[in-house]
Amino acid sequence: MAKKIKSPYKAWRKYRNRENTCTTLHKVFDYATTTYAKKVAYQYVDGGQKYTYEEFRRKTEQLSLRMTRFGIKHGDRVAIFSQNMPNWVVAFFSATAFGRVAVPVLPDSSETELTNILTHSESRVLFISQRMMPKLSEECKQKLTLIIDIETFEFIKKNKEDFKCNGWVKDPQPDDLACIIYTSGTTGKAKGVMLSHRNLSSNLAAAFKAKPAFKRDRFLSILPAAHTYEMSVSTLYSFYVGATCYTLQKPPTPTILIAAMKEVTPTIVCSVPLVIEKVVKNSVWPTISKSRVLSWMEKHFPRILHWFIGRKMVASFGGKLEFLGVGGAKLDPAVEKFLIECHFPYAVGYGLTETAPLVCNVMVNKKKHLGSIGPASYKVEVRLDNVNPETGEGEIVVRGHNVMLGYYKDPERTLQVLDDDGWFHTNDIACMDQEGIYYIKGRLNNTILGPSGENIYPEEIEQVINNMEGVEESLVMERDGKLVALVKFQDNVIDWDLAAEDKWFEELEARKKAVLNWVNKTVGKNSKIGEVDAMKEPFEKTATQKIRRFKYKDSHGDEPQKPSEDKS
Repeated sequence: MAKKIKSPYKAWRKYRNRENTCTTLHKVFDYATTTYAKKVAYQYVDGGQKYTYEEFRRKTEQLSLRMTRFGIKHGDRVAIFSQNMPNWVVAFFSATAFGRVAVPVLPDSSETELTNILTHSESRVLFISQRMMPKLSEECKQKLTLIIDIETFEFIKKNKEDFKCNGWVKDPQPDDLACIIYTSGTTGKAKGVMLSHRNLSSNLAAAFKAKPAFKRDRFLSILPAAHTYEMSVSTLYSFYVGATCYTLQKPPTPTILIAAMKEVTPTIVCSVPLVIEKVVKNSVWPTISKSRVLSWMEKHFPRILHWFIGRKMVASFGGKLEFLGVGGAKLDPAVEKFLIECHFPYAVGYGLTETAPLVCNVMVNKKKHLGSIGPASYKVEVRLDNVNPETGEGEIVVRGHNVMLGYYKDPERTLQVLDDDGWFHTNDIACMDQEGIYYIKGRLNNTILGPSGENIYPEEIEQVINNMEGVEESLVMERDGKLVALVKFQDNVIDWDLAAEDKWFEELEARKKAVLNWVNKTVGKNSKIGEVDAMKEPFEKTATQKIRRFKYKDSHGDEPQKPSEDKS
């Protein structure tokens, strides 16, 4: 008897029906746990905290019922402060699938940041891991109704007088608040971004259009689940399509990552540019330059060599990689050009916490435009506002079901970014080509006004510096009417333990002069820098590895002053 072939039309109709019906996280939860009941949903790479979709449903419903008995009802805030783990997702759905509001907190948040978030959000419940407990103040402990150990789901604190079984819940509606995500971005004061069920559900549909995934896929989660990018495009998206999502128990160091890739052989990984840039800059390119054979092939047969390197890179990611999503910051153009030549399966996504997050995306199997963020994502409207007729540059503004409800308890700030027609102003400057492909130039509030009124984008100058040998990262700012570059050199280039020696000062000055000369030779007249300062410590960054620029507004670097010679 001939094997019956499934109709591709029926399969795609199934996914279209899912998009139309899964308009809240409750419906996503119900659909996934019913359709993929026996499939593994989440687990640690080494097998701990393992849940099938059916087990995940039972645990989540049980946890929700326990909160209900302590009066935690529809609309109440449930904070989650933990490193990544399968139980993180259980805690998230125990809130959102039953009409409560999740408040994810980034695991690297300080005690002060945690206190501010719990207080501002008026959270009644906190899921917390043992390693985060030292950051929880006594003041916060007193205010919370429930504190739950996220690793065991045992109560750390509960008020017996609240045991009244009056925490009524209900199925949330699409425009109900699903979660509040606090972000300081790179500009300072934290904002509580209110994302609705419609925001997150529409993002899941957009993710499917950008990279269709299925129950056969294996996701490897390496970024904080509390960040919108990882939460939406990886942690929730894997659940949406019935795939298995694997989580690391330890920080994703190169050694841990290599072992995890070998064990899981993931098909989908979401990352930040820093990960793939380090692979290329610190491993691939040095290997080529140190080998006479590879250097010769690079010169005479680059296409063959790059194809071979691309296959080796995929093998280093486990051998089954189909999609490496790169988001959260701009990918280095030189690295991206190399990835294109290697036919490496990368894709670029652009978005913000306020847009849940997808705005634009580059697909793996589509034509790549170097340096672009691609066209608008599925069912997202994108245009440029206040376009400069000479440069074609304008601010990206976005409208769609993905745009946030607003900033929590901050109507003034909300009105600054959301206009009357529902357009969200991103503060990102870009231009667009004839194919509808967008290219980011920089942040509006980072833009430096030149002496003749021209716009100077520090990000473009930083890319030139970061591609120099021996440079780890940099930041360009304006100081006293001139452009200044703060540069963090690699530790093997500048050894700060030798900072008292004359030779060290000579080496540092030579490096700084080389940066100054190369940049001013490479960039345009208006982007030339006037000074270079060295940084000893790495720049403080956000969860997606963007430098917190506001922290270095008045910085003059870390280098000590060279002692003057005694001529007496």
